[in-house]
Amino acid sequence: MKRIDELSVNSIRILSADAIQKANSGHPGLPLGCAAIGYELWANHMKHNPADPKWANRDRFVLSGGHGSMLLYSLLHLFGYGLTKEDLMNFRQWGAKTAGHPEYGHTVGVEATTGPLGQGMAMAVGMAMAEAHLASTFNKEGFPVVDHYTYVLGGDGCMMEGISSEAFSLAGTLGLSKLIVLYDSNRISIEGSTDLAFRENVQERMASFGFQTITVEDGNDLTAIGAAIEAAKADTTRPSFITIRTEIGYGCPAKQGTASAHGEPLGEENVKALRENLQWPYDEAFFVPDEVYRNYADIASEKAKAEDEWKKMFEAYTVQYPDMAALWNRYHDADDAKKLWDDAEFWAEQEKAEATRSLSGKTINVLAGKLPNLFGGSADLAPSNKTNMKDGGDFSKENYAGRNIHFGIREQAMAAIGNGIMLHGGLKAYVSTFFVFSDYCKPMMRLSALMGLPLTYVYTHDSIGVGEDGPTHEPIEQLAGLRAMPNLNVFRPCDATETQAAWYSAMTSTSTPTALVLSRQNLAPMPGSSKEALKGGYIIDDCAGTPDAILLASGSEVGCAVEAKKILEAEGKKIRVVSMPCTELFDSQSAEYKESVLPNAVRRRVAVEALSSFGWGNYVGLDGKTVTIDHFGASAPGKVLFEKFGFTAEHVAETVRSLF
Repeated sequence: MKRIDELSVNSIRILSADAIQKANSGHPGLPLGCAAIGYELWANHMKHNPADPKWANRDRFVLSGGHGSMLLYSLLHLFGYGLTKEDLMNFRQWGAKTAGHPEYGHTVGVEATTGPLGQGMAMAVGMAMAEAHLASTFNKEGFPVVDHYTYVLGGDGCMMEGISSEAFSLAGTLGLSKLIVLYDSNRISIEGSTDLAFRENVQERMASFGFQTITVEDGNDLTAIGAAIEAAKADTTRPSFITIRTEIGYGCPAKQGTASAHGEPLGEENVKALRENLQWPYDEAFFVPDEVYRNYADIASEKAKAEDEWKKMFEAYTVQYPDMAALWNRYHDADDAKKLWDDAEFWAEQEKAEATRSLSGKTINVLAGKLPNLFGGSADLAPSNKTNMKDGGDFSKENYAGRNIHFGIREQAMAAIGNGIMLHGGLKAYVSTFFVFSDYCKPMMRLSALMGLPLTYVYTHDSIGVGEDGPTHEPIEQLAGLRAMPNLNVFRPCDATETQAAWYSAMTSTSTPTALVLSRQNLAPMPGSSKEALKGGYIIDDCAGTPDAILLASGSEVGCAVEAKKILEAEGKKIRVVSMPCTELFDSQSAEYKESVLPNAVRRRVAVEALSSFGWGNYVGLDGKTVTIDHFGASAPGKVLFEKFGFTAEHVAETVRSLF
């Protein structure tokens, strides 16, 4: 190893150890063990330009083991992405750009928010899928305008998590040759040796998934690491999995190769010993010699040339293929979907009763013709979820141009892959399964919300209306759980217009994911439904003057509430019905609007929803009541369950009467 390379690698180790020690918090094991991997990849193989971190054709790098964040922060600092030495010194402190785990959108150069192990692996698969799809759409002979790799670095923990197996199984099936996985194999986890719980042959597992497998025996051998990366690139039919034998906490004599190196500062004496062992001649904390900074700056300057060449190619591309250039601009125009507001076809009225899952399916197929970058699919449930784009073709190893993704029965990977597709840029993604299985998706939905990714989740079979499949498939508490998540819009529409509004909201959102919660059973068109649904809650059926009571409902129960209103009106009571398809959007409205819909003076309120009562207290208050279900369902026809569990107009009317 050249002296300058050795100094450059050890700079990563020293900065990481110093930052973690100053914070008295963090995970030094991975940065010390993987410093050589990071340097070799970023310096000699990865296509990136620190002067333009969002260059469309850059290679992507995901640190799936997000606990090792100081590896990434050190690389970003040294390569000149804008992280200062002061930022490193503020590691894990209030307001710092260097959070404990990398956060997308918070720190320039961070491609994904990682921390929950395995999710970064799956998001990387999504990025590689996006690259393959966009390349098949835009590339022309002599013009590879989309041509980049996705690299992901993770360790034993990422490989133990089931989500990585789900994602890599699909990646192998799809032959995503631009995906390169770097496996930090140090054989240590928090509790000790991985032999305690993890003795499988990882390489054989990955080979069975369809990956090329490569092994590097020494994680400090830059030449061997580089050769492995180039061998991975050379395989154009399979994704590649590079096992790199590393030593956790490398360079620290007292910690190297031990579990204690994973998640706690080294200690002042051990940091000193690290310097001595690495023959690092500088005692000052956070000090990096000028020659190292010059080395990184020279590399970064050289890296910028790749973007310059790409820009020249793209300029020629726009001249030769102006239609493709215009299409490229549409794919990257965040406001393109807003044109739907005045689109009569999109807002077409529906005259017959239909399930909102079917209405959503019709809407998806309208969208497919109007938003060419719509890209999505289902976890093996497209016929039930109604998510297939009829003329979209199937995304596969044989046809990356296909717009319909078949995720297989892999809900966890599906949701994370959706995040990866959205992180890549240029596409509007949706994913789908039964609503009860949103539990499988929730950790990934949380990252969608945390990263501000407008990924759309299509959830069908939304209530006890599932019927005969019984309590295992009938969601009860899921809606309340999703409504509790910050920065997630949860829509449960009552008819076609509200379904269209939900999709409009999802497609025009720039920083909030959306969950569409859709019925299996047919729902009649509601005379009062309108674009007002985009306010989250609105008056769908009103009375003259001040109401005596207000009924609130969502989805299939809006029709039940309207029927109950008729019964009560015949008895001389004035009733207002409020449809509440999205409580999050309603809560964001002005105080004046909310007062106009739910006047404080009207205390008699009843919420009707065939799901948990949790959360409805915010709207019915202490004086109100709910017609909800706070126990699991049963196996019987849906209509029978609605009757048995009290979701009838007469029972709702009786509940309102009890308030007088």
